[in-house]
Amino acid sequence: MLSRVANSIYWMSRYLERVENTARLIDTQLNMILDLPPMRDDRNAWRPLISITGDDEYFKERYGDATRENVMYFHTFDAEYQNSINFCLTAARENARSVREVIPSEMWEQINRLYITLRGKGASKKAAEQPHQFYTDIKMACHLISGIGYSAMSHGEAWYFLQLGKFLERADKTSRILDVKYFVILPRLDYIGSTLDNVQWTALLKSTSSFEMYRKRFNQISPENIVSFLVFDKEFPRSILYCVQQTEKAIFKIMGTPPGPYKSDLDQEIEKIASKIARSNANEIMIEGMHNFLDGLQSDLNGLGQKISENFFEAKPVTNIHSFGAQAQ
Repeated sequence: MLSRVANSIYWMSRYLERVENTARLIDTQLNMILDLPPMRDDRNAWRPLISITGDDEYFKERYGDATRENVMYFHTFDAEYQNSINFCLTAARENARSVREVIPSEMWEQINRLYITLRGKGASKKAAEQPHQFYTDIKMACHLISGIGYSAMSHGEAWYFLQLGKFLERADKTSRILDVKYFVILPRLDYIGSTLDNVQWTALLKSTSSFEMYRKRFNQISPENIVSFLVFDKEFPRSILYCVQQTEKAIFKIMGTPPGPYKSDLDQEIEKIASKIARSNANEIMIEGMHNFLDGLQSDLNGLGQKISENFFEAKPVTNIHSFGAQAQ
């Protein structure tokens, strides 16, 4: 496969995953605000959505206060912000257009349809007046695109580049949501065990689409159980461990080498990340410092992204323009 084609498939997948993640974050935040106690001071309720991507200073320069309207527009329609739904969907569409001969026609049609809908007249009005429906439509469209790829695309080299982009992006996003949410979720000790406490932990789970599966595994909501589920669960497709394992599998399939002796720098990088997670547990990282663990993990994932670029796309290492993840060349 040409490196140009592989690069486009990989970044199409990463950008689509980012679109779905952002839509789900905003929708979850909208629902959480409705569940908060009526006397709660929510002037900073939307700021965590900026902190997750690490773009606080950039946002403040352009928008000022982190109001609902400013944050929603910033993450949805800002054409210059490289993590907005608008920017990411435009980039995903351009990458998909360049590999139309490789991906199923239905996949291209759905990406193009979502792009036209988002940029169409009345999209911003619908986002303001019917936000839940608007962001649900985006999430469902992304799920449809993913489903088409799974059922209508040969599971060969191109497919594994699709998987590689999706799961690397997902691992990074889960780690960032958990990192930021964990430190803003309990502003005061007297919230522990309160209604607010449960609402916010529930929101964290919903922001990673893990609430229902978590409740099937655990009887009660607790920080340790949530960390265990979102970091170490081997079966849930949005846990960090699961995503890293799928990333590792995709790399081995693309390179044609089975798991075992790690020879290349890329092999060594993914094995280092997998081993780091395997040697840890929820109790240990909460005692020693979860932020340090997740911050180191995010750095490792960024490093892996650069190794992928160097090994497969014959390009210079990807520059991490914003802390929320590398941008395509």
